[in-house]
Amino acid sequence: MSALICGSMAYDTIMVFHDKFKNHILPEKVHMLNVSFLVPVIRREFGGCAGNIAYNLKLLGEEPNIMATVGHDFEPYAQWLSQCQISDHYIKRLAGQYTGQAYITTDEDDNQITAFHPGAMNDSHLNTVPAEAGIEIGIVSPDGKLGMQQHAQEFVDAGIPFIFDPGQGMPMFSGEELLALLELATWATFNDYESELMQERTGLSLEQMAEKVDALIITLGGQGSKIYTDGQCIDIPSAQAKQLNDPTGCGDAYRAGLLFGIMNEYDWAATGRIASLLGSIKIEHHGTQNHHFTMEQFRERYEESFGEMF
Repeated sequence: MSALICGSMAYDTIMVFHDKFKNHILPEKVHMLNVSFLVPVIRREFGGCAGNIAYNLKLLGEEPNIMATVGHDFEPYAQWLSQCQISDHYIKRLAGQYTGQAYITTDEDDNQITAFHPGAMNDSHLNTVPAEAGIEIGIVSPDGKLGMQQHAQEFVDAGIPFIFDPGQGMPMFSGEELLALLELATWATFNDYESELMQERTGLSLEQMAEKVDALIITLGGQGSKIYTDGQCIDIPSAQAKQLNDPTGCGDAYRAGLLFGIMNEYDWAATGRIASLLGSIKIEHHGTQNHHFTMEQFRERYEESFGEMF
């Protein structure tokens, strides 16, 4: 199957603060916050939700197609995609704009402070979901607001099932807008915090939201994940990571696992475990697109983690 990954493309500047934010932020002074963190470790990585999801899906042997808007500075990323044999056919370059830029500072507790410049991402609505290109599944991940709404409707109009993954883009939407997107989606996925925000803004419980989609997936970090489908809740255990190096991009890796499981018609128990393992492999590596494996290695790691094959 061919998947269309709608979402952001970005350069991630990742900085590591060798202490804990809580030691330097005084609760009684947050109304006049003025802090500085020394970051002796800094890296520039390829990132963005669409890029990260596509990278992980490619590792699993599928053919992702990224649909995104990027800026005049995109050439290094384009070369990386070519090296990874990931299509950039639906990536639109906009002159006079920057590709999205994320500046992420992580402390010793894996807390993160992020500043994000959307750049060309704000014009994601200039892209249109191709209805006659053999696309069989899609995902609407964090992107420009108008683009997310437009692409969700275009997936429906084209008869293409898709995952709704608002992620960090959720604050852009009202409860009514989130509910409208949920009702268009085939599947939906949120992390624990996003699920709480979704419930608050829509007034719906998780069980009520699950009734509107074929499956509702909630990730819980190290506590695994839950998949609500067909009136039941499937508990997915987390896969044991060999080391905890960098949480950035773990959610995107998980979502690639969801796409892979759906594309290959695995049941939800196996799909959730595949997604969980992808997230664990990602957290073992710095950056969002620096991990590598063969499918044979992935299957062996799956059996080692869960005591069964898929």
